[in-house]
Amino acid sequence: MDEAQSLVADAATRIFRDLGDPQTINGIDDGSWRAPLWQALEESGLTTAWVSDELGGAGAGMGAGFAVLRVAGEFAAAVPLAETLLGGWLLEQGSIVLPGGSLSVAPTKRGDVITLNTDGTLSGSARSVSFATEVDHLVVLAGDTVALVKRTDCAIQDGTNMAGEPLNHVNFTGVTPKQTAKLQNGVNGNALTMMGAATRSMQMAGALQTVLEISVQYAEERVAFGKPIAKFQAVQHNLARLGEEAAAAIAIASSMAYSVENMDTWTDPGLYLDIASAKIRVGEAAGEGGAIGHQAFGAIGFTQEHILHRFVQRLWSWRDDFDSEAVWAVELGRRVAARGGESLWHGLTAA
Repeated sequence: MDEAQSLVADAATRIFRDLGDPQTINGIDDGSWRAPLWQALEESGLTTAWVSDELGGAGAGMGAGFAVLRVAGEFAAAVPLAETLLGGWLLEQGSIVLPGGSLSVAPTKRGDVITLNTDGTLSGSARSVSFATEVDHLVVLAGDTVALVKRTDCAIQDGTNMAGEPLNHVNFTGVTPKQTAKLQNGVNGNALTMMGAATRSMQMAGALQTVLEISVQYAEERVAFGKPIAKFQAVQHNLARLGEEAAAAIAIASSMAYSVENMDTWTDPGLYLDIASAKIRVGEAAGEGGAIGHQAFGAIGFTQEHILHRFVQRLWSWRDDFDSEAVWAVELGRRVAARGGESLWHGLTAA
């Protein structure tokens, strides 16, 4: 992370610490914290880091956006920040000016197809669209076209993920987009899935870092049989494993972010290897790390009053977004087998 990215991450951390502290939010039932937090994120330009100045964004660059996502994961941010960043990135690929406000993207699942008809309307639907009921606009990939759609023009079914956040089925049939444009830079459905997986991988890495920190702190403070439970070998062993999972997740997510920032083309097999490996490894760490965190806290970690559930439930939700690690592993294995062992070795060792 360079100096500019560090400054962006520090700014995001200050905003989340002041307005999005997990413990404070956990005690607020009316959602009154959302508007001030989102306003601060927008005014700071953090929601538009992946969009150039010319198109209404902050122009902070890929690395800065991933730095923001890691911080958002560290605070288990229950706002559509990642979705807005991703939507802005997709609009950028069609040179469409940002409409302002929050965004989400569709489709997010393999097999969901949305098409642009000759009369200018859309056809098709998308499953598992995050925050679709709450955002201002949806950014839709329809073949080789990106379309900007008002959320209120769509038929949206209620639904939630494990963390209780909106996860909706959206029907776009008959909807006329506000604006459409041909995609540039080789962006297609595969590129959107890869970028979405990269986004979720970085969020999960940040969340795992916090799970590690609060688990270690609790183990040092919780006393049993006359001493902190962190002194017990079994607990130390579990925390060491949690540290390994968090470190692996952060390392591979950071490497993946660097690859995306410095990519040449979305068809590069090395880029696919980096993103797929990150989604697989971080997804595995999310499962293992969440379980260890709950072991450290015991029954208290399952209660609504404790913040652990805010992180673990989001980890379990994010690992399934833009396909689970199982789906990525199958596809990565298929590609490796098709290219042969020599090609794999070159991809692993190439500078």
